[in-house]
Amino acid sequence: MLIYENIRLALFSLKANKMRALLTMLGIIIGIASVIAIMTVGNSITAYVSDTMSSMGASNITVGLQQKREEEETTREGMSFGGPGRMKTATEDDYFTKEMVENYCETYADSITAISVQENVGSGQITENQLYANISLSGVSLGYFLANDLNLIEGRFFTEKETNDGKMVAIVSDKVVNNMYDGNEEKALGSIFQANINEKYYSCTIVGIYEYEESAMGFSSSSEQDITTEVYVPLKAAQSANHSSGYSQFTVVTKTGVDPDSFAESTESYFNAYYRKNNNFAPSAYSMSSMVESMTEMLSTITLAISIIAGIALLVGGIGVMNIMLVSITERTREIGTRKALGAPNSSIRLQFIVESIVICIIGGIIGIILGIIMGSVAANLMDAPATPSISSILISLTFSMFIGVFFGYHPANKAAKMDPIEALRYE
Repeated sequence: MLIYENIRLALFSLKANKMRALLTMLGIIIGIASVIAIMTVGNSITAYVSDTMSSMGASNITVGLQQKREEEETTREGMSFGGPGRMKTATEDDYFTKEMVENYCETYADSITAISVQENVGSGQITENQLYANISLSGVSLGYFLANDLNLIEGRFFTEKETNDGKMVAIVSDKVVNNMYDGNEEKALGSIFQANINEKYYSCTIVGIYEYEESAMGFSSSSEQDITTEVYVPLKAAQSANHSSGYSQFTVVTKTGVDPDSFAESTESYFNAYYRKNNNFAPSAYSMSSMVESMTEMLSTITLAISIIAGIALLVGGIGVMNIMLVSITERTREIGTRKALGAPNSSIRLQFIVESIVICIIGGIIGIILGIIMGSVAANLMDAPATPSISSILISLTFSMFIGVFFGYHPANKAAKMDPIEALRYE
């Protein structure tokens, strides 16, 4: 009941001095609003980056070849040969063979969803009369479409028979359809185009059309007409064009629940057995999950550091609360003296002013939280990131505002409690 009465008195005091109360709360409002807004934006960016990296295949594993460290040899005459710095290029003899990859898939069938392989044939143009479209021709396995989440808007992906036979069927971008078929997707599907790639002509039948999305990592300044997009054909068709059969690298699409880092180590160990006698190259497997984790930790650290700096405003706000409470006590000296003369104990006087200080800080904290969520949400939406207010930061901010009320209100309250009632009653 005593607490309730003190809260009622505190609210009455704030109502009597609205402008002073608002100015007192201003430091608390700004501090908490800044912390909440920064944490909201930080969480939103972190979530956006994590989702983007996941869509790019953060749980996938890339397997490739890494040059072995070459030991330096010294002859009797003091001449040195080899050693670090001599770069070598992998050849067909060094590549992963189809049999290696098939055996690997059988061994780890419980962990692998698909294998994605891409082989570039070259860049060139599709031409017909005055029409043209710039393209880059690549051969891909069926697993490529799983690993890269290609958005097919018309037609279909390759069939297993087309993939095994190496048929010259193609999946083109909507940009190619706009350039060559005036945007008519029905006309494009099933049609045959001629592509000039590195002075060689390839005839392909269009079976699918995907939506072209410009990568944030690869901004192009070309006009819409001149943008170069990928045209996909079956991997075997590209290998026939390049007269190759092995894979310099490939991507493993793992099943749900598989730890990418641990599986990358297992993958590297598995292929090491094939490369023990290879003096130049060794297999290397890595996942993006560790990079995503490091990036998330870095963003969280930056957000926390900025929030701490913004939290300094809370300290300034707390000092403002203490200052106003001292002024309030001075103004209400006769009231304090009267209460003490009527028998109010020191603890009751102290509690009254501590509660008033806490009420000021809590009201300021609630306003700051609402303002911070609004500011953070607006900032996140401007960056096209989903707004993710931090519940923990809201609770911490509210608790911290209560702590400020107690901490900065105790000294003025204690001063009021220790007043001599006779001197207080004499105060003018």
